Amino acid sequence: MKKYLAALSVLLMIATPVVSQASPEEDLKNFRAYFKDRFKDVPVEDYINGVYAIDQASREQWEQYEEFPPYEIYISKGEEIFNKKFANGKSFASCFPNYKKGIKQNYPYFDEASGQVVTMEGDINKCLTDNGEEAFKWQKGKIAYVGAYIAYLSRGKTINVKTPSTPAALAAYNKGKQHFYAKRGQLNMSCADCHYNNPGNKIRADILSPALGHPSGFPVYRNSWASSDAGDGMGTLHRRYGGCNKQVRAKPFKPQSDEYKALEYFHTYMSNGLKLNGPSLRK
Repeated sequence: MKKYLAALSVLLMIATPVVSQASPEEDLKNFRAYFKDRFKDVPVEDYINGVYAIDQASREQWEQYEEFPPYEIYISKGEEIFNKKFANGKSFASCFPNYKKGIKQNYPYFDEASGQVVTMEGDINKCLTDNGEEAFKWQKGKIAYVGAYIAYLSRGKTINVKTPSTPAALAAYNKGKQHFYAKRGQLNMSCADCHYNNPGNKIRADILSPALGHPSGFPVYRNSWASSDAGDGMGTLHRRYGGCNKQVRAKPFKPQSDEYKALEYFHTYMSNGLKLNGPSLRK
């Protein structure tokens, strides 16, 4: 297995494209065209379903699971937490007045005042601390449950991440783009190696999913998380980023670090125009 992974990393080193300084709009056009050309029979709107968009056997299995989706209980838990009153009498609804109409489609966004990329999880915890409450842990548990509830109310909304043409916003976008294509870890692999260059191919027993549409289904319930984490299979996008880094034997960045927020900014922008379908189920 080690020899296989080492050989794969060498091949990927040759295949990975040089990261250009194209505009976000050009990147989006080229990114979308690449996947349209690679999987000619896959409708663009189906990429929100991850690997299930490109592999029929996996899709049939997934559709059976979706008859009784394991994430439903976490939507209910998230709703309960969302509506629970804080000590000051307010609730999450005070911070997200438009939540019933759907709000996740606008995350992440670049805040010019702070010079930071703002994620949905960041605003969930900001709501807590602004109201004198203790922040949730970042990767799983309550933050994923509340995120699942917000995502569920946003299902069907079109991803609409903005990339202002200001220097600070473009710097954050390009930082995320660089992260997506940069090699890291002992296996010397990037996000792009698996999810841009090799979707549809196998690594060990798993079929690699296309990067297009990835963020649309988060938070996700993963069977592998449920089996290894005392039954709690829900997790955030940054939890998944950390897991990917570990799989290439790289030290993960902290969840909600500038690195992962920038990656989420680029990664989600590449799925602009697709519909949200979170929370979702993955292997």
